[in-house]
Amino acid sequence: MRVILATTCILTGALLAGGCATKKYVRNTTAPVQAKVDQVGDQTTRNGQQIEDTRNQVKQVDERAQNGISAAQERASSADQHAATADQHAGEAMTRANQANQLGEQNTQALNSLKSVVSNIDDYKLQTSVAVPFQFNKYNLSSDAKQDLDKLASDVKSDKRYFIAVEGYTDKTGSKAYNSALSRRRADAVVEYLVAQHDVPIYRIHMIGLGDEKPVDEAKNRAARAKNRRVEVKVFSADQVMAGISSDAGASTANRQQEGKQ
Repeated sequence: MRVILATTCILTGALLAGGCATKKYVRNTTAPVQAKVDQVGDQTTRNGQQIEDTRNQVKQVDERAQNGISAAQERASSADQHAATADQHAGEAMTRANQANQLGEQNTQALNSLKSVVSNIDDYKLQTSVAVPFQFNKYNLSSDAKQDLDKLASDVKSDKRYFIAVEGYTDKTGSKAYNSALSRRRADAVVEYLVAQHDVPIYRIHMIGLGDEKPVDEAKNRAARAKNRRVEVKVFSADQVMAGISSDAGASTANRQQEGKQ
């Protein structure tokens, strides 16, 4: 009985000793593995964080790229608008340039026409004239004188380019100074009648008093003195000259148009 009990105790002790040895072995064997697992887990965690960081960076880069593309598109659109505006302005500038060229050509033609008029100023021709008689030492108009002026004014109404020369005269009776003043009063009476009664523009009238100068009759009798007491009214016109110039200009324009069609 003692032997059995002893044997049992020995076996139990052996089993306990073997169990402790096995646990220690297992712990010693699994510890490095667990450490490696933990290391791998940590590395996996770090890798995951790096992946997440990389994704965020990629997202930021993508956002910046999209913003850059949008900005570039906006700038391109703005550039297109500026280009369209520039084209419009260029077209307007070209139109204004063409208009300026046309105006320049018109001005050149007008200037050439004016030069022609100036060069032909001596071509104003005497169209009509009338001599208005006056009583001795008088400067009022008689009925016959008014009728003569009425006819003259009626004749020039259709004219466009004309002027009227009004020259007052006296006979040789009296002083030079008195006759000069009297001749001007007679000329003034004629001018006043034409302007007031027939609306002849005053700028078309050239008036002068010449006293006893330029007598039409040198005799010293009553009849000669009556002839010298007068106002000579002369109408000079350039309408015929200008009609010729206009006709030439029209023919020249027609020729240029015909050449353009060819």
